[in-house]
Amino acid sequence: MKLAAISAILLSVGVAPAFATGTHSGGHKTEKMAIGEPGQKGKVKRTVNITMAEKDDGAMVFEPAAIKVKAGETIRLRFTNKGEADHEYVMDEEPTVMEHKAVMAKFPEMEHADANSIRLAPGKTGEILWTFSNAGDFVFACLIPGHYESGMKGNIQVSQ
Repeated sequence: MKLAAISAILLSVGVAPAFATGTHSGGHKTEKMAIGEPGQKGKVKRTVNITMAEKDDGAMVFEPAAIKVKAGETIRLRFTNKGEADHEYVMDEEPTVMEHKAVMAKFPEMEHADANSIRLAPGKTGEILWTFSNAGDFVFACLIPGHYESGMKGNIQVSQ
């Protein structure tokens, strides 16, 4: 049966097909999250440069793998993918990041379109402006299948 016919059948019974490509958006573009909210350029206090890369031993890393900020601080997270593979950065509470990881395992080509994430091709740069509203311990990770397991994860400590 052709894909169009399958889609038509699924739509006729009220079930939308899920494809392994496209963009995941959890609606975080402007809404506040536990980790904070998108920051405004004029409120940036400092820039944290983060490198995404693979190591000769097969490890995949973020450098630095730990970030410390103060509650209420607006930071520019500037990313450079120095690796040879696509990498992404997703930050949030650990349970939420792990939920996204499980979805990515099922749909590996899916990209995030949330304000708390970025995906970069090799050699590319990008940034996230973020206001860390709440004190607490948070995580970041690359959720492309296999990357987290190869070491692409880290911690964000937001102090009072």
